[in-house]
Amino acid sequence: MGLPGVRRFDHVGFTVPDLDEATRFLVDVLGMEYLYSLGPFRSDDSDWMAEHLDVHPRAVMVRNSFFRLGGHTVFEVFHYSAPDQRTVPPRNSDIGGHHVAIYVDDLDAAVAHLRAHGVRVLGEPTASRGANEGQRWVYFLAPWGMQFELVSYPDGRAYDRNPLGRWR
Repeated sequence: MGLPGVRRFDHVGFTVPDLDEATRFLVDVLGMEYLYSLGPFRSDDSDWMAEHLDVHPRAVMVRNSFFRLGGHTVFEVFHYSAPDQRTVPPRNSDIGGHHVAIYVDDLDAAVAHLRAHGVRVLGEPTASRGANEGQRWVYFLAPWGMQFELVSYPDGRAYDRNPLGRWR
């Protein structure tokens, strides 16, 4: 059952308003490794962009850059220009809302690091209950408003210790 041949998560992509600013944040604050950049890509005489990427036919992918986090996770970060581009990131409660969670060993040290770099941290770390008991987390915002989360569960979570649901 399911998608044939699935092996693992490969990468996540998102669009930012300023790729240079995003690069500084991702590399200097979050500690990602910059890999490479591509672009620009456009199609002035066909609907290729709409057909293949579901963007406006005259959208221009000005540049996209690739970053690696923790030696594994790859981020493909785009800078687009499009006639119908929306400039406000969705909230978690909006359709298409999302966040990117980053695991850290020491949540308090990571939060202090973000705050020292002027990053907006949303509230204080929260301790989860139920299936996620043993986990602490907190959201923060990238300079362009995208939501990220720091998460830590150094001793595991309840569902890891009791996968049959005996944690209830």
